[in-house]
Amino acid sequence: MNENKITVQEILTLKNKRKITALTAYDYPLADLIDKAGIDIILVGDSVANVVLGMESTTMIGMAEMLHHAKSVTRAVQHALVIGDMPYESYQINPDKALKNAARFIDEARCDAIKLEWFDKCLQVTKEIIKAGIPVIGHIGLTPQTADKIGGFKVQGKDPETANGLIEQAAELEKCGCFAIVLECIPDKIAQLITKKLKIPTIGIGAGLYCDGQVLVTHDLLGLFQRYKPKFVKQYINLSDLIQKAVQCYKQDVLEEKFPGKEHSFGISNDALKTLLESQA
Repeated sequence: MNENKITVQEILTLKNKRKITALTAYDYPLADLIDKAGIDIILVGDSVANVVLGMESTTMIGMAEMLHHAKSVTRAVQHALVIGDMPYESYQINPDKALKNAARFIDEARCDAIKLEWFDKCLQVTKEIIKAGIPVIGHIGLTPQTADKIGGFKVQGKDPETANGLIEQAAELEKCGCFAIVLECIPDKIAQLITKKLKIPTIGIGAGLYCDGQVLVTHDLLGLFQRYKPKFVKQYINLSDLIQKAVQCYKQDVLEEKFPGKEHSFGISNDALKTLLESQA
């Protein structure tokens, strides 16, 4: 085991010490870069459905795809805590299969923990998985897998009743043994209340500054996903434009016979070529 690998226990100790950093990754090259940058948590998010596979909803991705991407990430990561995001089919359609599927993220994909979005039987499933020794991070607020049941993709907890519901959900998940909770798209003051009440860290995405840490979809941060940009995203670079320009330059070089040049080509000795040509005569 890598001695430099971040553990669940270390994540817990970071609360009230410093902010926790988290990003998504779905493949070896990007996971390697993120890990070398020193990010604490890498989430193999079901957002891969949207930003990589072109699906309309995260509910469309299954265990086969998620395990495939998780394996490529864990092959790269030497430092960060890797979390496998449980897809909709793996626990919400049939909660009885949740533990088996969670174990596959640990045993087959070599993830360090799994993430569950809140749903009707969330507490029951969470308790069962944690009891089996698998670390779980919860997820409340805007839960994309069940967005149709909470009024769509919009901020949650904007009125006293729903805000109180989120506070109660967070407290229950902590009681179940979750080591952290993702708070997505909730008012910053509500996130602050939850963060203060919990002994475990909160990781915000569209939940303001007061969370114990932050997570973003890396493709949003890098400008690699163009279909839409959530309000809570800060784009640090627009790689889409840079990549498109590079591809256009390549195309032009090929058309104008500027590529490949001699420096990109392999040679053969004149004697070898002469012998070959004679044999072909």
